[in-house]
Amino acid sequence: MDNRIPWPEYFMRIAYMVAERSTCLRRKVGAVAVKDKRILATGYNGAPAGLTHCLELGCLREKLGIPSGQRHELCRALHAEQNVIIQAAIHGVSIEGAEIFSTTQPCILCAKMLINCRIKAIYFAEGYPDDMSRDMLDEAGIPYMRLECMNAK
Repeated sequence: MDNRIPWPEYFMRIAYMVAERSTCLRRKVGAVAVKDKRILATGYNGAPAGLTHCLELGCLREKLGIPSGQRHELCRALHAEQNVIIQAAIHGVSIEGAEIFSTTQPCILCAKMLINCRIKAIYFAEGYPDDMSRDMLDEAGIPYMRLECMNAK
């Protein structure tokens, strides 16, 4: 009998570990791109490399009272999924056909990017208030599923 954790839970736990690097004050998000049970790239949300983090400056979105899921452009941070794509591009790794494991459902901006990267499937642990994201993923035929992983956090 195999007592090891299932692959989806394994990758989601790694996504939560990646999220621990986040510098966002509102929501720590981690994401992992996986193909053939191999990690291709990871990402977490935070300010661009070399810039001052929200941990030091405070949260502009919080100061302006912007609700979650709205006005993404009013944020210093890149999203975890965006950083996965960037990391893969910098290192010359194709994520076409990969699966994304993210601690949070992708927003509309990230969903559009993942669609164009030809991601095969998206798994997330926590929901996000973005119906348009789900609608576009449905239209693109990219399956997405919430995973209920025990001990993911």
